[in-house]
Amino acid sequence: MLLRPLVAAVVLLVAVAASLPARAQTVFAAASLKTALDAMVAQMEKETGRKAVISYGPSSGLAKQIESGAPADLFISADLDWMDYLAQRKLIRADTRGNLLGNRLVLVAPKDSRTTLAIGPNFPLAPALGGDGRLSMANTDSVPVGKYGKAALEALGVWGSVQARIAQAADVRAALLFVSRGEAPLGIVYQTDATADPGVRIVGTFPESTHPAIIYPAALTAAATSPAALDFLRYIASPAAKPLWEKQGFSVLSMRVAPAS
Repeated sequence: MLLRPLVAAVVLLVAVAASLPARAQTVFAAASLKTALDAMVAQMEKETGRKAVISYGPSSGLAKQIESGAPADLFISADLDWMDYLAQRKLIRADTRGNLLGNRLVLVAPKDSRTTLAIGPNFPLAPALGGDGRLSMANTDSVPVGKYGKAALEALGVWGSVQARIAQAADVRAALLFVSRGEAPLGIVYQTDATADPGVRIVGTFPESTHPAIIYPAALTAAATSPAALDFLRYIASPAAKPLWEKQGFSVLSMRVAPAS
């Protein structure tokens, strides 16, 4: 007599579960992607009804969180090194990995600044900082944009002149904010972040030959549990997403997303 009610209850629970929306995918993304990715998520939700939860930060910190077991379905790094770091620990699904975007490295000043500099070998960066001004950069040892910036300054022969005058920030958006608020006379950030902040202006663009290529790889994590995560990765790498990336100044690379194993 008790079997029929039990079976009925199980059938009801299955029906209810089937009617619930899939868990929103959790994306760990480099801070420099925020403006473009927020717009993309809004468009995707409007078109498909699917949501995504985005956690932004420095690629180094996000990779360490994934290593520590943070629940992320997808990781988008601002450099190859931190994706390689997770790959070496078998924490990403290698068959879903690809190079999604490219970017440029720029020198910025507050919008009202009259500073002019021609970026080139041994250019006068230190004098342009003034008597006690500092150069705003993300952490030059671990954060991708900071590492790119340090490499560029070393290649141009000016790192030694400004090394002791770096105001190091947690990520690119924090470095940008120092300049936008007028707390630093100059900063090194991505072109896409500079164009997204009306409080700064671009003084110059670093030659691509002075630093490693700026590449944003993306991949599902090995612990991904959201069924929608692969679809989201396909979406941001699709032709439909290309205009949104390019509107923010990213160069879109030819990423092909293979089915997850």
